[in-house]
Amino acid sequence: MLLQARQFKFRFPRPALIMGIVNVTPDSFFDGGRYLDPEKAVAHALELAAEGADILDIGGESTRPNAVPVEEAEERRRVLPVIEALAGRVRIPLSIDTMKPGVARAAVQAGASLINDIGANREDDAMWRVAADTGAGYVAMHMQGTPKTMQIHPAYEDVVAAVDGFFEDRLARLRAAGVRAEQTVLDVGIGFGKTLEHNLQLLARLAVFTKWQRPLLVGVSRKSFIGKLLAVEADQRLPGGLACASWAVWRGASMIRTHDVAATAQAVRMVEALRERENRC
Repeated sequence: MLLQARQFKFRFPRPALIMGIVNVTPDSFFDGGRYLDPEKAVAHALELAAEGADILDIGGESTRPNAVPVEEAEERRRVLPVIEALAGRVRIPLSIDTMKPGVARAAVQAGASLINDIGANREDDAMWRVAADTGAGYVAMHMQGTPKTMQIHPAYEDVVAAVDGFFEDRLARLRAAGVRAEQTVLDVGIGFGKTLEHNLQLLARLAVFTKWQRPLLVGVSRKSFIGKLLAVEADQRLPGGLACASWAVWRGASMIRTHDVAATAQAVRMVEALRERENRC
């Protein structure tokens, strides 16, 4: 299985890719405001790269529940200086975390190689055309609704079947828009239009989605479902997140998105070492 994001190529099976989160926002749920200044964002990104990040995911609009949308000009103002500065200083892929095709195209022109699109439930193909035109990798994430509405009574007959059907439909639409299979990553969207039970079911049955033969990206870092289950605030959710990330890799995830790169990399590498030994027996 190959993932190609512009000049970057990753062949699987291989160690899971660790995607470090760089939120250039004032209102993200865990680190909002810490890295709004471009210089602080760049310094943080370089720190994550030194800790072992394989990809840096830069976002300028919070996607927490009830987040207020950001105008495109403001989102560009936040992320483009960071991407431009990092493009000349790191040798790993830069990802743009955005729902706006205009921001995605500008970010790729500035040096990004991957588009992380939580709005893959869109009906128009403008974002997919950006990926097709530029050769950027594309993460198609499942979400019910929008960040403003997604946690208002999310409901499914069968959440695993719903996400599976979504992936089938999106892969077909992406192909029709000219996006090659090798460019595509799938994300079940933990926390995006799901209850605690939905999130647990998706993680428990994650292996179902490996049939699509595309890398699976899982983002569980510090998320509220961990707090709901364990009654802990965001600053105390690292152990729960590491457990979920480790489980996800064991069950077939190829990429883990995290605020905590060093700790996540250590946990995931241990799981991979144990799985390798199991396969030898």
